[in-house]
Amino acid sequence: MNAEIIAIGSELLTPFRQDTNSLYLTERLNLLGIEVIFKTIVGDNREHLTGAASLALSRAEIVIFMGGLGPTEDDLTREAVADALGLELRRDPEIVAGLERRFAARGWKNMSANNLKQADVIAGAVVLPNANGSAPGQWISGKYEGEEKIIMLLPGPPHELKALFDEECMDRLRAKLPPQFMATRVLKIAMMSESQCDARVAPIYKRYTDVQTTILAGAGEIQLHLKTRAGSLEAAQERVDRLAEEIEEELDDNVFSDNGDSLEQIVGYYLQMRNASLAVAESCTGGLLAERITSVSGSSRYFLGGAVVYSNQLKTAFADVPAELIEKHGAVSREVAAALAEGIRQRCGSTLGIGITGVAGPAGGTPEKPVGLVFIALASEKGTEVAERNFPGDRNRIRFFASQLALDLIRRKLM
Repeated sequence: MNAEIIAIGSELLTPFRQDTNSLYLTERLNLLGIEVIFKTIVGDNREHLTGAASLALSRAEIVIFMGGLGPTEDDLTREAVADALGLELRRDPEIVAGLERRFAARGWKNMSANNLKQADVIAGAVVLPNANGSAPGQWISGKYEGEEKIIMLLPGPPHELKALFDEECMDRLRAKLPPQFMATRVLKIAMMSESQCDARVAPIYKRYTDVQTTILAGAGEIQLHLKTRAGSLEAAQERVDRLAEEIEEELDDNVFSDNGDSLEQIVGYYLQMRNASLAVAESCTGGLLAERITSVSGSSRYFLGGAVVYSNQLKTAFADVPAELIEKHGAVSREVAAALAEGIRQRCGSTLGIGITGVAGPAGGTPEKPVGLVFIALASEKGTEVAERNFPGDRNRIRFFASQLALDLIRRKLM
């Protein structure tokens, strides 16, 4: 079965509030083998809500409404869903009594009349008690235009929605669903373009018509999300695992993770496996590489530290880069990157040393050394290798690209 989630609230259509409830619901639905095929955000407008409800009911078997169940004039979910279904609202006396008890328990003698709309229930709906708030949810199951539908109205506050869904909806859904299970895998690929990656793996995943493959591109990282459903978890998992194995065989060491681990986690694993240590000297990345490495718990076992050497004087003072080398080649150069890596390795006594220097922009570029030019050096006892790249994008993207390439150089060195 497929589902649509509708988030309700005009605040979600501004830059200031974000829908996170749907992420939680998607995860829970996937556990039951339910795929979310649409997510919609609608403002507090009855006509728009009714239209969104009607459209959702025409294309999904399960429709979940989040928010708009409170006492104010702009809480219109109950009314809009009733309109879409062609059903009446009735005021439930038990909910009214519960609201009165709730207000009395808090020492509020007079409950304003607008709270009573929280007791309006769509005809035929099952009331879902909300232990964490005043607005109950509602569950509707039945025929809509000849097709079986499941409709849920859930409160918007996350702590209310999550508890109510887990306590009142999960078991109801299990009882309604045919046996089905969903399995997923995530493959992460470093320093390959989206088009390059897809050109190599598309002939493989196209053969698996029962597995949904989604490609996500980021700065220096491609993610392949594999997902399928089957009558048993074992059958579903076997199918995505088989596809993952074929893709990994094709992409070889470009794949750095097949279980969701980040590149900094993978680098940490390799450093520990090799009993190796790392130190860094960063210029244009300003400590971003060190921050990513130390974001992993236990990184003190292999990361010794380093320095942010933004000025030429500190490149010399902290990483022993000869001033004349900077004068001759410039701070952004292959030679200075190598000297940074070698100098910080010697200073810290680490197995490996990384040096990064570049032009992150938006200012500072020249025709010879444009914005995006980065040199990354990796030094070890066997010598120093330097990578030169011209990264696209703004300052943040260039800096992240540089840290990503540095991590990938370490990974490949230790493989």
